Amino acid sequence: MFFLLFSIALALTIQSHSYHRSKFINSANSLTGGVYSISNSVDGYFGLKKENEILSEENKQLKEALFNLKNSSNGVTVDSSFAGKVFKVRTAEVYKNSYSLTNNYLTINKGKNDSIQQDFGVITSKGIVGIIDNISGNYATVLSILNKKSKINAKLKSTTHKGSLTWDGKSPHFTQLEDISTFAPVKVGDTIETGGESAIFPKGIGIGTVDSIEKDISGDTYTLQVKLFNDMTNIGTIYIIENLDRAEILDLESSNNE
Repeated sequence: MFFLLFSIALALTIQSHSYHRSKFINSANSLTGGVYSISNSVDGYFGLKKENEILSEENKQLKEALFNLKNSSNGVTVDSSFAGKVFKVRTAEVYKNSYSLTNNYLTINKGKNDSIQQDFGVITSKGIVGIIDNISGNYATVLSILNKKSKINAKLKSTTHKGSLTWDGKSPHFTQLEDISTFAPVKVGDTIETGGESAIFPKGIGIGTVDSIEKDISGDTYTLQVKLFNDMTNIGTIYIIENLDRAEILDLESSNNE
């Protein structure tokens, strides 16, 4: 009874006095605003997955456009709709990632049912990850660049000097670029990128930076320690690159070797 009478008295006071009414309205607005703010924060948190999917799709489209525009400078015509595109990009998520073994692999949630095939290139927004190795209906494994079987064509960004990107099985943060000519004007901090001499990766995808330079026993070449752009211990969303001209290129190269 007390609280009922108190509430009625309070309501009458607020209605009959403008000062009390304004204070009540301001307090109510502040409380409501706080509740809405918390509600929006909660909604935003649970909506992050959808937002990330949208961003990944946008990044996929941008990367596809970028790779094809770069390739257009090599004589391939690309229109605004990319009808003549050479590279197609798909997104996927990493389910499993090993990086402390001698031969490391990643498992991703795309496979044959998503038109994924062996020898497609795999990258992130920062740099290369590896190459599709085995596939099933809905999954695929990726031969990581942290695998002693991995060998990828790479080059110095500032010159045309190329070599082979390998891994010595030690740190997950470094790979090695072998067979770089001693005539190459290389220095610590130089950027290493894909060389574009295979049918897997487009030219110019970032790999890392030169951390140290060691002359080989022959004295004719360098082996470069490359600090990776990617944190290979923390890979989530990846992009799969398909070279639509791959079959034609391989057929041509095969006929030259006969």
